[in-house]
Amino acid sequence: MAAPDKLPMTIRGKAMLEAELKKLITEERPTIIRAIEEARAQGDISENAEYESAKERQGMIEGRIADIQGKLAGAEVIDPSQIKSDRIVFGAQVVIVDTESEEEFSYQIVGVDEADVKQGMISILSPIARALIGKKAGDTATVQSPKGDKEFEVISFKFG
Repeated sequence: MAAPDKLPMTIRGKAMLEAELKKLITEERPTIIRAIEEARAQGDISENAEYESAKERQGMIEGRIADIQGKLAGAEVIDPSQIKSDRIVFGAQVVIVDTESEEEFSYQIVGVDEADVKQGMISILSPIARALIGKKAGDTATVQSPKGDKEFEVISFKFG
């Protein structure tokens, strides 16, 4: 798994962040700079709502650019299709069943920025993922939740 200072992310997750970064730098940043210039051209900026709004948006854009650059610099990019493990690790596609309700769930364990529960992708830092790491098919994983502990049985898992 990743070193403590490196956050794991899939190739897909890296591509998503790179695409967002490119859009911020090539589209959003120039647009907001133009908006600030236009607001400045209107004269007194001390009471100019458009100027204040544009400056605030610029701060958010620059903050997100720095955030993405930091994440990419500190990422350990992993190709799940290349993983060979007899236990669940980052990148695994896991099928589990709630031992109480017998409801079945299918998740892929992905990086923090890739997580989308509706798409079946859970963060490596989520309670379910943390409970599943290191398990094998047939094992039971206990997930601590605000409503109490829940148990899931690992039906199967695969990579790729």
